[in-house]
Amino acid sequence: MTSVNLPSDSAGNTVTAPETQTDAVAAPSKKSQHEVLYFALRSKKFIFAVAVLGFLVLLAIFGPIIDSNDPLAQTLGVNTPPSTDPGYWFGTTTFGEDVFAQFVNGLRATFFVGLLGGGIASLIGMSIGFIAGYKGGWVDELLNMVTNVFLVIPTLALLLVISSYLQRSWPEARGVFFESIFVGVTAWPWAARAIRAQTFSLRSRDFIDLAKLSGRRGLKIIVFEIAPNMSSYLMLTFILLFGNAILIAASLDFIGLGPTSGMSLGLMMFNAVSWAALLLGTWWWFVPPGLGIMATVGALYVMNVGLDEIFNPKLREL
Repeated sequence: MTSVNLPSDSAGNTVTAPETQTDAVAAPSKKSQHEVLYFALRSKKFIFAVAVLGFLVLLAIFGPIIDSNDPLAQTLGVNTPPSTDPGYWFGTTTFGEDVFAQFVNGLRATFFVGLLGGGIASLIGMSIGFIAGYKGGWVDELLNMVTNVFLVIPTLALLLVISSYLQRSWPEARGVFFESIFVGVTAWPWAARAIRAQTFSLRSRDFIDLAKLSGRRGLKIIVFEIAPNMSSYLMLTFILLFGNAILIAASLDFIGLGPTSGMSLGLMMFNAVSWAALLLGTWWWFVPPGLGIMATVGALYVMNVGLDEIFNPKLREL
């Protein structure tokens, strides 16, 4: 931001706006960064969540290297319980498929859906929330109306209709990629409302007025002034949308409206239920994917709580 000359004070001295009024907020000092790092290392919730997510990510990356079996190949023993033998670490299905190979490939699909679906929802929600909150007036009313329309539409019901339609008219679209997109474009409304409210409270601050006086346009003010001051809030929003995308995708997979090819944790549970794994006592078929979804989403929400305590001085444990 360039210097802005303001009127002289009562003593005749010229008052000049600082070169970067928001540097103290938008770009935290080394002291504040060290403070955040200090409390992050002291937060048991945050460290636990990072450890769980880190383990699952490493398992998703290196699992297929450890166990190179095709997750859909029917080449092993039928309904074999878990053992230490290669290929039987998580047992096998009714069709002789490697459950561990399915699990690690399902983890990959889970994280992909979370990243893409949560990322799309975050991008849409942040864009609408920032514009509505900063512009106000008829722009805010129009975007708020669109947000309310999406809020009252049951997301899962809408996705059920879309998936059922694609199953008949466009089977090729029944994949993880398109599923992630559909989840992302329907999961953003609550984020837009929350970011809109935060932007409303920031647009009347002094540093925004100084940015306007310096000649900055609305988009630059949103990107370089408002967004940096909400960086921690935006990070927490993305984490929640990440977990929400995983849950929605798993729900679609579990009722048979997920991908028709490949493997996911929800699809594993759908196959286990379809072939009576519970009645047959093959618990190793449906327990690992259920625990995988619970551990991933649970760790994300614990991380969210931990980060909230780290960024909010009132919630920190001294």
